[in-house]
Amino acid sequence: MSFLDHIAACNACDLGNFVPFLAGDERVGRVRKDLVHHLADFPDEFVVAADRLALAPGLETPRARGRAVDRAARALSARGLTEPWRGEPYSVGTRFGETLFEIERAVVPFFGIRAYGIHMNGFVRDGDRLSVWIPRRPASQPTYPGKLDNTVAGGQPAGLGLVENLVKEAQEEAGLAPTITRRARPVGAISYRLEAPLGLRDDVIFVYDLELDPEIVPHNRDGELEDFQLWPADKVMDVVERTDAFKFNCNLVLIDFFVRHGLIGGEHRDYVDIVAGLHR
Repeated sequence: MSFLDHIAACNACDLGNFVPFLAGDERVGRVRKDLVHHLADFPDEFVVAADRLALAPGLETPRARGRAVDRAARALSARGLTEPWRGEPYSVGTRFGETLFEIERAVVPFFGIRAYGIHMNGFVRDGDRLSVWIPRRPASQPTYPGKLDNTVAGGQPAGLGLVENLVKEAQEEAGLAPTITRRARPVGAISYRLEAPLGLRDDVIFVYDLELDPEIVPHNRDGELEDFQLWPADKVMDVVERTDAFKFNCNLVLIDFFVRHGLIGGEHRDYVDIVAGLHR
């Protein structure tokens, strides 16, 4: 196991297995070739061809497109072809901030829609030494049970700003007051593209750092995380580098943290490949 192994695992994808998903002339996703036939059952919503999937002509407004995709999405979910239904809309567009239509989060991988999220590293400084607050996901969690996680993490739903979402997630997951969370610094974004059992994860994570006072102890409020532990950064690095104890994309967020704080420097044999691999 190595830092590069985690990056490679998050980018295990052969785009030759997919056809583009188009809204008008714009590509908004990718659908796996062996799954696209399921959409032939919806001729009023989609045009299915050998080399592409497109929304049907006449679906010209965000509302019309969203309703059409939702009809298919519910049928796909009933067939067990999606993640568990969340009732959480995501924006679909060719770039962040654009909304050509909205889609239920559970079917984002099926359609290969680029999804966005926010992750935050909560850390404590003691002189030159850094420590990071690390939570664990409960064994009862339906996704990635028992895995270690970032201090705060969540998907980016439609209708919320990034900071607004970060504040919400930090309250729910770490019990942090909005006045504290608003001190978090935006420090960049990482991206990866991963072929998944139900389609494609084409994700961008907006990353934040929040330096916390030692007396502030995060505590979970929504049941999605267990106890938080404050680990020296050296221990976090060792666990990331040698194991798969963390949820898969959290490894990338932490590797980025190590690079930005000089814990992985230019002398590391894989430095250039690590930096390049975090932005695909």
